[in-house]
Amino acid sequence: MSNAEAAAAPRPKYKRSVKNYIVDSRFQLKYTSFIVIVAVAIAAPLGVFLFRTSEKVVAESQKVVEESKKVSEVVSLQISKDPVYGSDPELAKAFGAESSSAADKVKAQQEALVAEQRTMMRALVGALGLMVVLIGLLGIYFTHKVAGPIYKMKMLLRQVGEGKLTFYGKLRKGDELQDFFETFATMVERIKERQKREVDELESAIEAARASGASEEAIAKIGHVRDEMKRALEA
Repeated sequence: MSNAEAAAAPRPKYKRSVKNYIVDSRFQLKYTSFIVIVAVAIAAPLGVFLFRTSEKVVAESQKVVEESKKVSEVVSLQISKDPVYGSDPELAKAFGAESSSAADKVKAQQEALVAEQRTMMRALVGALGLMVVLIGLLGIYFTHKVAGPIYKMKMLLRQVGEGKLTFYGKLRKGDELQDFFETFATMVERIKERQKREVDELESAIEAARASGASEEAIAKIGHVRDEMKRALEA
């Protein structure tokens, strides 16, 4: 492949994954877990309240069914004992059919309430699980906005500690601690400027030492210090 073709070839796209967002697992998972626990602690009582409320509604509907059966039985008994209506089998049959139909309707309503309760509980558990997952992902995302800059500044501080005063790159747009990073970068730039002045002073000192007839060993020692400081500026 020629140089022109290599330059024209598109660069592979950088794909982010969950691992890219976890740069400080201890910090991020700690606070994400705390947020998830708080969310569950708030949502769980609400879920229990809704469950108990639905249980009461189902229990009340069961009572209605039982009371309806008792009323139907009492009325049927009264009709059977009545001298006028008790002797009419068609009337008793019609009343029995109507009572049975009413009881079936009440029972169907109760079964519908039970089915709705089960559906609500499934939806509630599913929503709670989805909420935990979403809050966990959001927690990792937002803690990444803090952990990312902290991780980068740790690396830069380590470089400065090793004598490397040149670093590249800035924080991403949207990251937190922008002001802190700018303050750190300004501090490093001032250290570099001061070290540049010290290198110039060492250059002058070497020239003065040579002019005054100082030994080559002493000049070499000063030159070694100067070279080390130059490497720190260029690293």
